[in-house]
Amino acid sequence: GATSGGSMDVSNLLKPALAKGEIRCIGSTTYEEYKKIFEKDRALSRRFQKIDINEPTLAETIKILKGLKTRYEKHHQLRYTAGSLKTAAELSEKYINERYLPDKAIDVIDEAGSMVRLRPGAKRKTVGVPDIEKVVASMARVPVERMNSTDKDKLRDLEKELKMQVFGQDEAIGTLVQAIKRSRAGLHHPEHPIGSFLFTGPTGVGKTELAKQLAFIMGIKFERFDMSEYMEKHTVSRLIGAPPGYVGFDQGGLLTDAVRKNPHCVILLDEIEKAHPDIFNILLQVMDHATLTDNNGREADFRNVVLVMTSNVGAKEMSSATIGFGESTPKAPSKKAIEKVFSPEFRNRLDNTISFKGLPEDVVLMVVEKMIVELEVKLQLQKVVINVTDAAKSWLAKKGYDPVFGARPMGRTIQREIETILADEVLFGQLENGGEVSIGIKKDQLKFKYS
Repeated sequence: GATSGGSMDVSNLLKPALAKGEIRCIGSTTYEEYKKIFEKDRALSRRFQKIDINEPTLAETIKILKGLKTRYEKHHQLRYTAGSLKTAAELSEKYINERYLPDKAIDVIDEAGSMVRLRPGAKRKTVGVPDIEKVVASMARVPVERMNSTDKDKLRDLEKELKMQVFGQDEAIGTLVQAIKRSRAGLHHPEHPIGSFLFTGPTGVGKTELAKQLAFIMGIKFERFDMSEYMEKHTVSRLIGAPPGYVGFDQGGLLTDAVRKNPHCVILLDEIEKAHPDIFNILLQVMDHATLTDNNGREADFRNVVLVMTSNVGAKEMSSATIGFGESTPKAPSKKAIEKVFSPEFRNRLDNTISFKGLPEDVVLMVVEKMIVELEVKLQLQKVVINVTDAAKSWLAKKGYDPVFGARPMGRTIQREIETILADEVLFGQLENGGEVSIGIKKDQLKFKYS
């Protein structure tokens, strides 16, 4: 009740009574409010004994939930199993960030009770572990399968599924999947991200695609930041927010806000070598402590993030032929190029630097088949069925293969040789109302047959 000019506020009225012991008072507040209001008035704060209440442990939280159990059962008119209370405490601690125990665990059992209460009569008697998992999954924006053991089959097949989508990079996929499995088994460092990787190699060999497919198969959000937008020193503040007194101070940072909204995601920093060196300094604490503080002092938690950085550094050295006798080791010159660009403290915090190889000729046919499948999906929307013979696929692979530029020339070849012709037929020709098209080879040219 203090005013700018007056001295008679509530604190001055209370001081004499508190000093004489006429009244006894217990108050609760946050650190921020205590610092803003109570610490300014030394005389008032001296009359109170300050007691810090720390966050309870997991075991203490479970005891608190057991104590509250009867009240919530009475309120929601149902029963909580012992396993549901334990699961609520464990999952809320692991997946719900920026809040504290026991508050977030209490919110979970309360919301689970409300959810079960809305079910038909026969199904709203008990809150079990699956109900708690479903609530935490919705609150933390994580797939429900990640909460329980049913995703073990998906995790077991993760490497195989990635190899079906990204071709010719088995070593890179194996290293990435191993890090995911260590995290899922609880064997990785608890204060580090799930994995911090630097993907290096030529253009068009699947560096960005591997990160995309990982997020898609795991069912989590994919966040991409193009580092060509952060080449100047002043653009670095866009990731963590502008400092006080600058335009955009109240808007927060793009990277910190993205992780706060989706704490379980794959973050891709594309072409990291183009970024200003100050960004490397920001990433040091992300890789080492899995936290990043924005301009307003709020922490973003990176413990459940897969951090992937791509770079073309060393690609030229890998493709160039070495002079001299003995076995050539293409990784050695590329390693030197990486050491020139990235500082030792940055490289030392990476879980792994994965070198992507150029696509060999036998892999290109698999790339063609994948692109044909993608074209089939597009044409299905136009009620068109496409059949491409093996001879036509081999012709496309031979015509579109470029060892320097990877898979991208193949996409342009299919666009030029197939999509351009089909576009006219779908809009104005024989496929205007749908139909079937077969593509083969005749006199070293693609032959189209419509029906």
